[in-house]
Amino acid sequence: MTETHTRAPSWPGYREVHRVTTLLRRESVGGMLLVVAAIIAIIWANSPASDAYFALRDFRFGYEPWHLELSVGSWAADGLLAVFFFMVGLELKREIVVGSLRRFQTAIVPVTAAFAGVAVPALIYVAIVHTQPSLLAGWAIPTATDIAFAVAVLALVGSHLPGPLRIFLLTLAVVDDLIAIAIIAIFYTSDISLVPLAVFAVLVVVYGVIAHRARAWFSRHAWGAWVVLLPIGFAAWAFLHASGVHATIAGVALAFTIPVAASKRKPEHHGMDLAEQFEHRFRPLSSGIAVPIFAFFAAGVAVGGGEGIARALMDPVTIGVVSGLVLGKPLGILLGVRVLTLVTKVRLDPALKWIDLAGVGLLAGIGFTVSLLIAELSFPDGSPHTDDAKIAIMAASLLASVLASAVLLVRNRRYKQLALAEEVDADGDDIPDVYQQPHPEGR
Repeated sequence: MTETHTRAPSWPGYREVHRVTTLLRRESVGGMLLVVAAIIAIIWANSPASDAYFALRDFRFGYEPWHLELSVGSWAADGLLAVFFFMVGLELKREIVVGSLRRFQTAIVPVTAAFAGVAVPALIYVAIVHTQPSLLAGWAIPTATDIAFAVAVLALVGSHLPGPLRIFLLTLAVVDDLIAIAIIAIFYTSDISLVPLAVFAVLVVVYGVIAHRARAWFSRHAWGAWVVLLPIGFAAWAFLHASGVHATIAGVALAFTIPVAASKRKPEHHGMDLAEQFEHRFRPLSSGIAVPIFAFFAAGVAVGGGEGIARALMDPVTIGVVSGLVLGKPLGILLGVRVLTLVTKVRLDPALKWIDLAGVGLLAGIGFTVSLLIAELSFPDGSPHTDDAKIAIMAASLLASVLASAVLLVRNRRYKQLALAEEVDADGDDIPDVYQQPHPEGR
């Protein structure tokens, strides 16, 4: 991805801003910010100053006639998280148009793994809570994979793991997010208002037409998206929110209108991938601001001391979520891929081993961002099961990351040894034969 700049801007502080945004584009940094924000929230929510945390989270502001008088926590979940879903939408579209999802043979394995990795955790959760029908609404909580968190862990522990393994995880997580988006739109939406929904659809079309027609201008002027597209995007988000559909879906819908491939009709657009440019520009906003702030307001749960922890551990919701994420995710992924290879002619990439997929399956058990969102949508306001589900998500994500790191660190060490051995062999090939072969007389 290349942006057309003749020279770097000279305004004061540019170097510092550029350094920070470059840092925020690193997967490991985004994952660390997510974790730090959640830890701060948990500590604050269980400290003597917890009232201040909940007062901040529940403080309401906005324009009520437009149904936009929301709490700070709701603005984070419905508004800021739409930025995250916009980034997910850009990744999805690029994968479908020019990436690994474009080719059936490449896509079918991680896509199958993603669907099985959603189905098995949901079934495990339902099997555990089925005796209490009121808890069945949380069936989708353990189905999601946090792409930012999971990829950050992989980046930290997998410096020598094969490239196809990272592509497998990325594709699986992106498809997983798509399934989660569909689940939210279908199962966690009620009382749809058709007029706001129709206005939203019109605004999305307008947004897409402008993005396509002015792609060259948006490519040359980074500020153009903020001035032209952002107001239209915010209006579309507001109308979708008013319609009753969860407003984060607006991020995906708008992202899918951004052009990916270069225009074939206009030569001046050659090599101009606006989706890739937007992903590069807005990544710091998503990973450095939107997702950490959402995590900060979503993860703050008053545990209630030892009694609260004991109660949470006995809650079927907690058991179902932890079991679904830590056991169901790797089991579903491995089972899905295994069945696929048994009943079809599709085979794993030769660079991948089953133990590698097991490590990635454990890594997919990091639910966090989307799981926290679904937990808030699953139960009525004020339900203790919401807090128990959040505790379970954080505990399961921590456990999954530890188990996955244990497996992948061992595999990473193995691949590192193989790489060093290959380097030694390559160096040996450069040595003249007279030095490699034993002397015919043994001297």
